[in-house]
Amino acid sequence: MNKPVITQAMIDAYDEYTHLTLDRRRFMERLTALAGTAAAAAAIAPMLAANSAKAEMIAETDERIKGEDITYPGADGEMKGYLVRPADASGKLPAVIVIHENRGLNPHIRDVARRMALEGFVALAPDFLSPDGGTPDDEDKAREMISALDATETNANAVATVSFLKGHAESTGNVGAIGFCWGGGLVNRLAVNAPDLKAGVAYYGAQAKAEDVPKIKAALLLHYAGLDERINAGIEAYRKALTENGKDVTIHVYEGANHAFNNDTSAARYNKEAADLAWQRTVEFLKTKLV
Repeated sequence: MNKPVITQAMIDAYDEYTHLTLDRRRFMERLTALAGTAAAAAAIAPMLAANSAKAEMIAETDERIKGEDITYPGADGEMKGYLVRPADASGKLPAVIVIHENRGLNPHIRDVARRMALEGFVALAPDFLSPDGGTPDDEDKAREMISALDATETNANAVATVSFLKGHAESTGNVGAIGFCWGGGLVNRLAVNAPDLKAGVAYYGAQAKAEDVPKIKAALLLHYAGLDERINAGIEAYRKALTENGKDVTIHVYEGANHAFNNDTSAARYNKEAADLAWQRTVEFLKTKLV
């Protein structure tokens, strides 16, 4: 059997399924219509989804890092997270919160935290499903749980995470955040709600409300995928509000890239060229802003 051809319409249908109102049955029906047969749809579906078996670029056992699962104080209860730092660090380091997609704290995001640690940061990947017991193994269940989170409680837990890292013994007190998809939207909201946040990097994340922009103190780096019409619809209004309020913001749109282009576990949507360039820009930005 030849390798299935994945079209933009299939990627758009998957995005609607994972972010909007399309349920799995209707998604598979639409994918079957687009692919031509149920067998082709069954072969394509895993290529659109993330594959946790491919999540590891930096092994948990890599001797260059020290990683551990921790708990720390949230806004109103205990938060779980994965804390990683360079093994050879001789002094305090700036800290970065790594915020997961709408799949929760999974192996891919833990791997991103390890990559961030290797860049010279104390990296903490919180599990924002902690109030509900933590991220389940079932990806669909995790998405359901994320969609049911109380936004006010989640924002407060994000602010508490900034406070925790600001006072951490291995941190300089300078805290940034990087988030992807759902986590990118949370970075924008965190910038509104946490005056102690010094820098925020949002990958294809929903924008903060224009009326909340004056509250932002953090420098922002915003990465968008050129084909991501759903999220990109809010770029210009956000850019206008940020500019008019004199905020420190840099916006990059990666033409030809899809939503989730940074996620290397998703064969259909990962764009190595865009991901590598965005990561380079992200690291340079955080190293500049978190001094």
